[in-house]
Amino acid sequence: MFLFLNIKHVFKNGIDWNYSGYGKLWTFNLNYFDFLNQENIKVDEGLSLVNDYISNYKILKDGKESYTISLRTINWVKFLSKHNIQDLSINQVLFNDYQRLLSNLELQFLGNHYMENGFALLFGAYFFQDDELYKASKKILESELEEEILKDGAHFELSPMYHQTMLHRVLDCLCLVRYNDYKSQELEEFLKCKAIQMLAWLEKVTYKNGSIPMVNDSSHDIAPSSKKLFDYAKLLNLNWNQGELKESGYRKVIMKNYELFIDVGHIGASYQPAHAHADTFNFELMVKQVPIIVDSGTSTYEKNNLRQLQRSTESHNTVKIGDYNQSQVWSGFRVGNRAKVISINEEGNIIEATHDGYKRIKVLHTRKYVAKPNEVIIEDLLSKEPDYVSRAFFHFYPGIRVVKDENSIKLEKEGVIMKFSEDVLDIIIREYNYALGFNKTTKAQKAEVVFRRILKTHIYL
Repeated sequence: MFLFLNIKHVFKNGIDWNYSGYGKLWTFNLNYFDFLNQENIKVDEGLSLVNDYISNYKILKDGKESYTISLRTINWVKFLSKHNIQDLSINQVLFNDYQRLLSNLELQFLGNHYMENGFALLFGAYFFQDDELYKASKKILESELEEEILKDGAHFELSPMYHQTMLHRVLDCLCLVRYNDYKSQELEEFLKCKAIQMLAWLEKVTYKNGSIPMVNDSSHDIAPSSKKLFDYAKLLNLNWNQGELKESGYRKVIMKNYELFIDVGHIGASYQPAHAHADTFNFELMVKQVPIIVDSGTSTYEKNNLRQLQRSTESHNTVKIGDYNQSQVWSGFRVGNRAKVISINEEGNIIEATHDGYKRIKVLHTRKYVAKPNEVIIEDLLSKEPDYVSRAFFHFYPGIRVVKDENSIKLEKEGVIMKFSEDVLDIIIREYNYALGFNKTTKAQKAEVVFRRILKTHIYL
């Protein structure tokens, strides 16, 4: 039985490594071989799976894609090394995979895909002590980590989930070069510096309860948790200072009884925004370590209506005008015209910014956040009254029941009251699907506040 992305499947007549019944991402996970390094797997069982894969190698499809090769080869190297397995037939297939990868680096995607190629080649270089693989991996990792890790430590695709994944790889590579004699640890200091940057950023954005914001393409139970990464870093004797959020465009206000996470940044990365959403000025609110206002999350990578909805402006805690998204998200992983933050002013716990995502209808959106000890104030101002309905969205965590009044809503169990400008046109409570993980959602409530040009929201905590 295999379980990936919250979908179980049993192969009754042998494993079909090309099985596509649940979409491409499920097939990719089958070919990644992450299961090879799970805690309870027996060595003989793991070897049996590897050999079965090799016997079907000629007919593989998705398993021969460069990204899949990158993740699978790392898992094979870890498994073979951990159990001191010397098998010429497995090594030959593994080496051939590295040669295939070397000839098909993902320059068409760049971003985390290209960097995963570099991580994989480093594992291959150390496993085979191969200078060609090492030279290629060193070139990729030095250039990509320098570019993809922003000055504040964030991975430039601006997904906390992908940041955790990339940090895990960096820590693995640091461990690899530190405790092996090949190449005299010449990459160690570089990897250590990048890991420390990334750890500082992750610690800053991680909530007190250990969870991360589900912004952009982030989903539950995919990447290693922040705690596991911090523990891993401590085993490597890494020390880091508290980070400061800046270049990533994220901000976080921490008060005694709440945490406020805010997005006032650009779409990222500028040339590869595959995992970006139309969510400028989105926010999440955690009260006493309990999620209250949340990003709706990601539950699919399939190019379908659900994927389009989850990337759209209305699935985030920000303002949508008419039927326009702030940024034009399309085709699953593409972004056309995109919102740009054209001004930002910060003073203490007051953050105000303006974006031009609605310039096609000649409207600018300014949002101000004012964080007080027991209150959050959000002020939305449109540069002119548009010809279309303006709506501010607030998505509540599953299980929270919303009680609507004339110009306010109450979350009675949580002790939170939200009051809006008296001239709001309407407050509509709707259901939405909150993503618990890939292919797994649950019903929750959201508020849709209809207004003309100005909306002031007081959140009393």
